[in-house]
Amino acid sequence: MPFYHKLGNIPHKRHIQFRKPDGSLYYEQLFGTIGFDGMSTNSYHEQRPTQVKEIKKQYSVAPKIALKNNIKSYRLRGFQVKPENDFLDSRKTVLINTDCAIILASPKQSTQDYFYKNTDADELIFIHKGTGKLRTMLGNLDFKYGDYLLVPRGIIYKIDFDTEDNRLFIVESRSPIYTPKRYRNWFGQLLEHAPFCERDIRRPQELETYNESGDFLIKVKKQDDIIEMVYASHPFDVVGYDGYNYPYAFSIHDFEPITGRIHQPPPVHQTFETNTFVVCSFVPRLYDYHPESIPAPYNHSNIDSDEVLYYVDGDFMSRNDIDAGHISLHPAGIPHGPHPGAVERSIGEVKTDELAVMVDTFKPLMVTEEAMKIADEDYHKSWLE
Repeated sequence: MPFYHKLGNIPHKRHIQFRKPDGSLYYEQLFGTIGFDGMSTNSYHEQRPTQVKEIKKQYSVAPKIALKNNIKSYRLRGFQVKPENDFLDSRKTVLINTDCAIILASPKQSTQDYFYKNTDADELIFIHKGTGKLRTMLGNLDFKYGDYLLVPRGIIYKIDFDTEDNRLFIVESRSPIYTPKRYRNWFGQLLEHAPFCERDIRRPQELETYNESGDFLIKVKKQDDIIEMVYASHPFDVVGYDGYNYPYAFSIHDFEPITGRIHQPPPVHQTFETNTFVVCSFVPRLYDYHPESIPAPYNHSNIDSDEVLYYVDGDFMSRNDIDAGHISLHPAGIPHGPHPGAVERSIGEVKTDELAVMVDTFKPLMVTEEAMKIADEDYHKSWLE
């Protein structure tokens, strides 16, 4: 997170006595990343956050790889992923490398009987369909269509949906996810030319606090295993916290596009970054205004990155036969560009209503068996005249 946040009750100094009304101590926890060098939060708990009563079953959720060394372009029909009741069961990894995993999910039910914690990765959850509430140990966030939910690794959470019609596009990152550094000054403040600012970032404002003992099931993801752990106290027992490491929400509809006289390169759409991939948001915008401009993108070669584009809404002018929920994969090593006829169609157009999320990875992506179930095997031929 680029800025400080405080919620609930905290003492005036770190690491000092902080007492309950009955005189007993609250329990302080430093919740940090990258050792003691990254972003962190100090939280204060009703009970010790270390009380593990039982470790139950452990099972693998590692995706099965169909194509390890892939150079073929694919289109995946994301809405063909079958809805499932359980949130974790519904998550289907379609593309993966050692840095990140790209996941489609269509959960029908809220998480009720367990809490979830991903210790492997930060999670960026894009809400394509559905409304509800993300409930976490550090506060709650309401969500709706178009929201990105950023859940730092180690956050214990549940997710509540208002209906059974939900579609999620999820990116798991082994590296922390930040706002783009070129849009921040050396203090961390988002600059004037940034396509969004701190006002657009929604921080938790509602803190659930339970002082309960019992059996609380937490499903922990670690090294692609789910480990079921039973805690002796409710994980949402935080009375207050402050720091920089907490979940937040940002709506793609609050991303302000950067335009120019001629076609702007994809980095102007960048919304998040890690040291291993970037995430971009394509939103409704005016086209280029040079009198001889070509709004459609030029052909380009992915020499150093794989490009994944998740189509959300609108008419994506550079592609033929693309619907909401589709994913295009254009792997490193081969050129790609507008489909036949797209360049000509774009000339003279003044705006686009397209909405899409792009992930560019710096290492090649492997294609999973789940992806092959929804793959268009002939997509790579779609540039033929």
